[in-house]
Amino acid sequence: MESNPTIKTWTPVTAVLLLFIVTGSMAMLYRLVFGLGATTNLSDAYPWGFWLGLDVLGGVAMAAGGFIIACAVYLFNWKKYRPIVRPAILTAFLGYLMAVVAICLDIGHPFRIWHPMFMWQYHSVMWVVAMHVIFYTATLGLEFSPMLFERLGWEKARRAVGKVMVAAVIFGVMLSTLHQSSLGAVYLIAQSKMSPLWWDTKLPFQFLVSAVAMGLAMVSVETMLSRKFLHHKVDKEIFYGLARGTLIVLSFYLLLKLYQLFVVSGVGLAFNGSMQANMYLLEMLIGVIIPVALLAMKSIRRNTSWIFSINLLVISGVLLNRLNVGLFSMEEYFASHGLSYSPSWMEFLVSLGIISLGIFLYKMSAKHLPLFSH
Repeated sequence: MESNPTIKTWTPVTAVLLLFIVTGSMAMLYRLVFGLGATTNLSDAYPWGFWLGLDVLGGVAMAAGGFIIACAVYLFNWKKYRPIVRPAILTAFLGYLMAVVAICLDIGHPFRIWHPMFMWQYHSVMWVVAMHVIFYTATLGLEFSPMLFERLGWEKARRAVGKVMVAAVIFGVMLSTLHQSSLGAVYLIAQSKMSPLWWDTKLPFQFLVSAVAMGLAMVSVETMLSRKFLHHKVDKEIFYGLARGTLIVLSFYLLLKLYQLFVVSGVGLAFNGSMQANMYLLEMLIGVIIPVALLAMKSIRRNTSWIFSINLLVISGVLLNRLNVGLFSMEEYFASHGLSYSPSWMEFLVSLGIISLGIFLYKMSAKHLPLFSH
């Protein structure tokens, strides 16, 4: 099978991506040699920062579209979404690979990343998260493999994977559901540190629901971009269906957040003018309230330009939620103990390099693999 000639390898965008990848890789190497203290503004008292909030929590949520679309196509046989199942799986696979890279950089001893596979800690939520990442990344690799086998002409291998695809999707749906929620469960232990605006016993469920919303929005955005720049022909009804799904999920998420606001934290906490209150309101406005209000109008749900803009709001809102949970929700606690944190320029550079690598690999997959063959 030949490469897609309509996709140009060398473009100004590709050159910029490679520049970010190279500079980000240099910063990663510096971190591996000299440690977290020399690279980041983290400390033993403030150990979790920008990488965890954006690259890990955000990257995993961004990958949720893979299990949603795979479930819709392979389990429910919704044929309308078959043209986007492979790009959705690739996006999820790259999202998890990026999260794995970020985890390797964020832990104190990167070369001990393999320890959870052999040193089991049944009562540790962190161990559960680690095992979910390992198993689901492997499952996504299996779901991705037919594209590679088609490119190599390994028909027997492709047919063999096809026979177990449904079982792999079921296993992947189970793993991803557990993993998205278990990331929220990690923060249940931090009740004394987190603001009630975010801490709640239902935080794992909120993580799962918001990840589904972000996954649908992310699949829609990357499909629109590949349709425009990578010549992926997609029926507009797919975008309308994804927008309708995003509206349903976001509406349910809004109810969960309102319940927490009125029952757990209290409305006054969101309007006391503090930095945490302002971050909460910003997250809710751009990521939930405005998208729900706009998507509730049928004329907007059937306009791809509006859908694209709304999807960007949803993605930004969920990313902001992950940063709020991981960073800003504990700002008041750390400030009261005389601690502060702001990301270093190398933390931003590494994150930019990881994101650029994901975009570059997606483009190369679109050119050299049968990504749009469905």
